[in-house]
Amino acid sequence: MKLDNILQLFVVKEKKFFPLFSDSAKNILKAADLLLQQAKEEDHDKRIVFAHRIKECETAGDTITDKIIDELLDSYVTPFDRDDIHELAESMDTFLDCIRDSSKKISIYQPKAASHKLIEIAEYIRKDAEILVEITDRFDNARKLVKELDALCDDIKETEHTVDDIYESYMSNLFSQEQDAIELVKKKNIAQALEDTSDVAKSLSNTIRSIVVKLG
Repeated sequence: MKLDNILQLFVVKEKKFFPLFSDSAKNILKAADLLLQQAKEEDHDKRIVFAHRIKECETAGDTITDKIIDELLDSYVTPFDRDDIHELAESMDTFLDCIRDSSKKISIYQPKAASHKLIEIAEYIRKDAEILVEITDRFDNARKLVKELDALCDDIKETEHTVDDIYESYMSNLFSQEQDAIELVKKKNIAQALEDTSDVAKSLSNTIRSIVVKLG
């Protein structure tokens, strides 16, 4: 086999990672969109339906992650450092797991009413997922788009800072105004899960930024 043909096989194999990361990001966005809808919902049964649908996204995400790992084990040439690919796949999976955990808490605790500030945090989580789709869609041309990718990572970082402010304001008002102790605990745990999800999105952006720096 000619050298050009051998190199082409490596390039094709390398490119297989990009659609998998894109599929993973789009699946996360679907879950984040469902979480936002669930956060707005006040009907108990519908909240549970949303939780089941997000669970389906989690299962689909696990399948995609497994495919990425399988490709990693089977590839001689990779678009990024092998450890970085593994870490990125796991970080994206963790982001999805946190979305699922937030959803579970909403469906289990069943707060009496939807909260405007918690809906706002869920909106920012969805925004993070949208940005992640933008990033992964650019992976096939990442070496030429390092500054653009870095800027998108900054957007996620800024989102996390905004969520921190919303969370602190919400918790302060919750402890000063909520008279029902059980309801207070429910809302506190849901808020914490959502804030943790935002933190994980920021950590994921740091993982991507590390890859981008190496490419630059």
